[in-house]
Parts: sequence; structure tokens; C-alpha cells
Amino acid sequence: MADQVRVAVIGAGSISEAHLEAYRNNSLADLVAVSDVNGARARAAADKYGAPKSYADYRELLADPDVDAVSICTWNNTHAEIAIAALNAGKHVLVEKPLCLTVEEALAVQQAVRSSGRLLQVGFVRRYDPNAQLLRRFAELGEFGDIYYAKASILRRLGNPGGWFADAKRSGGGPLIDIGVHVIDLCWYLMGKPKVVSVSGNAYRELGNRQNVKGLSFYKAADYDPSLNTVEDLANALIRFENGASLYVDVSFTLHLEKDESSAKLFGTKGGFEVIPELKIITEKHDTILNVTPQVDHAGFDFRAAFQGEIDHFVDCVREGREPISPVEDGVEIMKILCGVYESARLGREIRFDAGEEQA
Repeated sequence: MADQVRVAVIGAGSISEAHLEAYRNNSLADLVAVSDVNGARARAAADKYGAPKSYADYRELLADPDVDAVSICTWNNTHAEIAIAALNAGKHVLVEKPLCLTVEEALAVQQAVRSSGRLLQVGFVRRYDPNAQLLRRFAELGEFGDIYYAKASILRRLGNPGGWFADAKRSGGGPLIDIGVHVIDLCWYLMGKPKVVSVSGNAYRELGNRQNVKGLSFYKAADYDPSLNTVEDLANALIRFENGASLYVDVSFTLHLEKDESSAKLFGTKGGFEVIPELKIITEKHDTILNVTPQVDHAGFDFRAAFQGEIDHFVDCVREGREPISPVEDGVEIMKILCGVYESARLGREIRFDAGEEQA
């Protein structure tokens, strides 16, 4: 077992800060390089976080023998290409969500994992939040019985980041693949990861990015351009699983809504729970319904703790040669769901899956 894992970060955009900070906080990680197509930005990030090397071309970074593992924090449409190249170069990989843009790409990444013998961890960061791990433990111990239904929403009234987020060629889609992936994966993970059998979805492009709205501010991508918007405003879906369970989800970048809403609720035969916006458990004891409030440091999502947990887990898995809790196979299954929703919306009908393949 190596004393430290020599890591590098590919992509120096906003999400990379969470990776870089978490690596810096991990004594078992040695941050050796940062890469970005903007060489000056790569150098600035490397200087800020103490990495001795920077690259403008990720291929040069992957050729560096001093790098054991990489975090991929680039545009969604580059995830598969870079992940496969990194695996083939003998590097372990942590790739930001979503794994890629298509099921075919996901399967190609999975094949690269298997042929390379290296591990790949998908950045489903919500799994690594302490509250999610608490609920997963309760579920595995049978506290909720069989979880048969989940309902999740992330609805923004004004929150299209624009830039590459609003460019379907680079992002793969809008709120469904950007923020919906978080709650879909979180619910699926807490349900025990049942096999998906069908999806029925809708996607709407009615409001655009609403750059005309005054008086309210929202996060904008570095390359924000109000004239570019090829993604949906709103998506919803009903996802059915092999064990009979189902998940309903709706997500939006922009919607005529009084205020932003986020929630994730799961229901089982012996109890239920909420994980968004705050941790709550609902159960029944001695013929009485109880609303239980676990005593934890943060009732809601702890961004820093979740990213630190994700990075720490990745470093530990690399050092110990064990599979992460968000392996490539889970990335493939989530891509089936996301692509199935978009396909269902496009065709106006339910999409069914059989033995991993879409059926007409």
C-alpha cells in the first residue's frame, strides 16, 4: 500500500475547487498537477493549491508517471473521452457526474475500467453526505422495511446558469442531467439500487433563460451567453424498477414558481424518511406514528463534508484496491435512466428496458 496517492485534477472550473480543497485536506493525497485548456487558469489553480505542475493539455498530464489518479472536472461531453484515456494510461479515475452523455459512452467507459484493471468512481457526491450514509445504514438494517416509493424535486424559479450548461452539445441537457441526476441517484441509492425497467418522461422548453427578468440574481457560468439555450427548462419522470418500486422526479432551471423548492422523500413498509431539505425519519411504534429528528451536525446537505467524504473515499479505495460505493456500473445505470427520460420525452411514450437494452 502506497503511503500517498499522487493525484491530479483535469479541468480548473468552479467544481474543481471542491476537489482541490478536499485533496489538500487529505494527508494521504499528494496533489501533483492541474490541467485545463486555459493554461493560465491551470497554473493559477496549481499555485493556489500547491501543485508543482500544470498542463494545458490533459494528454500530457496522463503521460506523467508521477500521477497515480485523476479527478475529471471538465464539460460533460468530454468525460467519457478523458476517462477512457486516463484508464488506458494506467490512472485511477474520479469523474464528476454525469458519467458521460450516452449509454453507449457509459458502456465504453465500463469496458475500459474492466480491461485496464483500474478503478473508476463516479462523482455522485450526495451519496457521501453524512446524512445519506446514516439513512443508508438505517435502510440496510431494515428500519424502513421495503422502500417502494420515492418522490424528489429540485425546482428553481430562476436558475439557468447559461454558458456550457445551456448548450446541449456540451452538457447533454438541462436541469435533468445537471441537478436532477443528484436526486435521482440519491433516491436510487437509498432504495437499494433496484434495476430500472421503464421510464416515462417529459421535457419542456417554454421559458428560455429569462434574461429579461430584473431584480433577482442567480449563478451564471463563466461563459454565460443569453443568446445560447438549447436545453430544457423543466423535466419530469416516473421511473419504475424491477422490484415494483417507483420514483417520481421533477426538476427545473426556470419555472413560474413562488420560490425555489427542493425535496426528497422515500417511503417504506415500516417507515419513511426525508433527506432533502432536512433529515427526518417517520416511523410507527406501539400503534403511534412518530416524527423522529436525528441529532446530527447538519440537518441539511453538508457540501464540504460530502465532497471531503467523496475524495477521502476515492483515495482510500485507490490505496486499498477496493471498489468505491459509486462504481462505474452505477454510472451506467443512471445514464440509462437519464437517456431514457430524454428519449421518452422526444417520442412521447414510455421507454422499457430488458436485460440492459432499450426496447421499442
